[in-house]
Amino acid sequence: MAENDFQNKTVCVTGAGRGIGKSLALRLAELGAKVIAVSKSDENLKQLAAQNNKIIPVCVDLCDWNATKEAIKPHLPIQLLVNNAAVAILDSFLEVKPDDFDSLFNINVKSIICVSQEIACDLIERKMSGSIVNVSSQAASAALKDHSIYCASKAAVDGLTRVMAMELGAHQIRVNSVQPTVVLTDMGRIGWSDDKKAAGMLSKIPLNKFAEVEDVVEPIIFLLSNKSQMINGVSLPIDGGFLAT
Repeated sequence: MAENDFQNKTVCVTGAGRGIGKSLALRLAELGAKVIAVSKSDENLKQLAAQNNKIIPVCVDLCDWNATKEAIKPHLPIQLLVNNAAVAILDSFLEVKPDDFDSLFNINVKSIICVSQEIACDLIERKMSGSIVNVSSQAASAALKDHSIYCASKAAVDGLTRVMAMELGAHQIRVNSVQPTVVLTDMGRIGWSDDKKAAGMLSKIPLNKFAEVEDVVEPIIFLLSNKSQMINGVSLPIDGGFLAT
C-alpha cells in the first residue's frame, strides 16, 4: 500500500488496545498516519503508544456516549475511521439476558453511531472526504450456535453500514464493513484451542484455516486507502469461503 495514502492523514481506531485493533494501529502508524487509538484500557494504550510515537492514546469507555464524543473532539479532523471495538457474550437463545443484549448492542452498534457521527459531522462541515470501515463478522450473515445476540449485533452493523454509505456518500465519505471468520488473536487462540470445536468450524471453511490478524488488517487498510475509491456500502467477507458454502 502506498504510504502517501496515509501521510498527513489522521486515523481513529477503536478497540485499539489489543488484537486486530492493536495490529491495525501499529500498521497504520508505520504507513505514516497519525493514529488516534481508542480503548478503555489505559495500560494497553500505554504499551501501544510506547511502540510508535505516531500513536495517540485516548482512554474512554465507548458505552458512555457523551464522554466518547468529548474524547474524540480534540483530535478532529479525522479523515479515516475504523470502528473495531466489540464484545462477545455467548449463550444459547433460551438463556439470553437483557443486560447482555444491552452490553453487546451498546459497544458493537451504538458506539459506531457515536464515534462516526462526531467524525463525519466535522468532515462535512470542513468539506473533507473520508473513509470509514466497520468491523463486522461472518456472524452477521450466518447462524452460529450460542451467538444469538452477537449475530444480531453484527447483522445490525452491516445494516448500519449500508445506510451510512448511502447517506454519507453524497459528502464523499465512504463506508464499508469487513466480515472476518475466527481470527487468531491471543483471545482467538485461547477460544478455539479445543481441537474438536476448531475442527467443526474449520470443516465449514473451504481454505481449512482460520484468519491471522494480518489477513484482516490488510483488507481494512485497502478499504481506507485511495485504492478503493469506488467501493462504498460493501460488506467484505474475510472468511476463507465460509459464507460461500
